[in-house]
Amino acid sequence: MENQDTKYWIIVASKDHVKNGMAQGIAQACHGKASPLRRMRKGDFIICYSGKQTMGQPQPCQQFTAIGKVKDEQTYQFQVSEDFCPSRRNIEFLPGKDISILPLIAGLDFIPNKKSWGYPFRFGFFEIKRHDFELISSQMLIQDYA
Repeated sequence: MENQDTKYWIIVASKDHVKNGMAQGIAQACHGKASPLRRMRKGDFIICYSGKQTMGQPQPCQQFTAIGKVKDEQTYQFQVSEDFCPSRRNIEFLPGKDISILPLIAGLDFIPNKKSWGYPFRFGFFEIKRHDFELISSQMLIQDYA
């Protein structure tokens, strides 16, 4: 499968942004900041969590909405508009389905306080342990990622 240096990351973004990134084969994090993306290495895995359906709108999503593997070592900037030039990483997205976080909360180690389960997501980007990745990916993946 992967080597023991493989890391697993959660990127928090609205569902509309995640699906747009999937179509482009890229991931952005923390409003386009480069530093979180530079922590990832080729071969690391990401899972996107969407608390909202659409950025700036109140409709909740509360789903894991994408899963993928970092394709290369390159973090680069891309001019989206005159005043927005976010950093990006190239991602090989895996065939998966969106799943609710709610049935998984009890089994996720990165959520220490199950009553305040949304708390870890406020960082926008964080590392998770292999156990949590495997629990989430086992529900998301349509075929084996190995």
